[in-house]
Amino acid sequence: MKYGRTYNFSAGPAMMPEPVLEEIRDEMLNYRGSGMCVMEMSHRSKVFQQIIDEAEQDLRDLMNIPDNYKVLFIQGGATLQFSMIPMNLMKNGKAVYIETGAWSKKAIAEAKKVGEVIVAASSKDKNYTYIPDCSDLDIPEDTDYVYICENETIHGVTWQKLPNTKGHILVSDQSSMFLSQPCNVSDYGMIYAGVQKNVGPAGMVVVIIREDLIRDDLTDLPIYMQYKTHADAGSMYNTPNCWAIYCCGKVFKYLKSIGGLEEMHRRNIDKAKVFYDFLDSSKMFKGTVEKEFRSLMNIPFVTESKELDAEVVAATKAAGYDNLKGHKSVGGLRASIYNAMPKDGVEALVEFLKKYEAEHK
Repeated sequence: MKYGRTYNFSAGPAMMPEPVLEEIRDEMLNYRGSGMCVMEMSHRSKVFQQIIDEAEQDLRDLMNIPDNYKVLFIQGGATLQFSMIPMNLMKNGKAVYIETGAWSKKAIAEAKKVGEVIVAASSKDKNYTYIPDCSDLDIPEDTDYVYICENETIHGVTWQKLPNTKGHILVSDQSSMFLSQPCNVSDYGMIYAGVQKNVGPAGMVVVIIREDLIRDDLTDLPIYMQYKTHADAGSMYNTPNCWAIYCCGKVFKYLKSIGGLEEMHRRNIDKAKVFYDFLDSSKMFKGTVEKEFRSLMNIPFVTESKELDAEVVAATKAAGYDNLKGHKSVGGLRASIYNAMPKDGVEALVEFLKKYEAEHK
């Protein structure tokens, strides 16, 4: 790590690739001869139009997004989507949700304000440490969509196999695993992701939505809450989050340059193995998730007591490993090792924890 940077294991906002940060630094005062920083330029300028067009095209290339899907850059982060999704997609006023952790639980609470929510499966019985079997869900015929959080950031569980939606539209919150592995977009009606974990700075969500799901009959819905508004205006109905779009575009190009999502997935598997192998061999630390549902992005783990958890967090922070405290709702510790976390960072943390365990037996 350079410039006195720390290994930041935050769940988001999180690390960005250093080559991307260096490129942003070099363009900060004068973007490609424009005489301006991207933060200063008009979103209606030709220069910015090129930035947003390139960002969208690079994302389409990375994910092989079919032509009948729109890519939208919307403000409000992933949390706004908890409301926008049911407002836009509940034609019959009914949706099926799978409850696998804190974020799907929050999405359920918001959807209930809009229509009928059927929780068809839940892992609440074991404190969200696994993904329930969703091969034969009870889905009413008039269900508008089936909703999942594909990687639960707080509880550290991930879907290895998508649910059998029995022909219904699948909507997925991919916020904490977006662009971490290949994705067959046509398996979904809609994918969305807050960008501050794997892709860019906070303040924006990427929405990938099939065109036939974008409705034009929602005249009573506030204009900004309609997907049609953003689709028709090329994500520029109002001033968009120009800076986030610019930074995300840089990350998309970076991912293409290293070999795309296949290569990123290989690196992520390799990196996570280092940490999970340590947890499986440690007597002081243990992972909280059932092995087959472990996330490659978010690794929650605990010691024998809350007091020791707190001591370890303090020790790691003092040693230059930041943001290892577990979410306040679950406690313990958590290492988020998104795309931009180098394998060196994981290896260094594991060595530190091994040493700590040896000295505190």
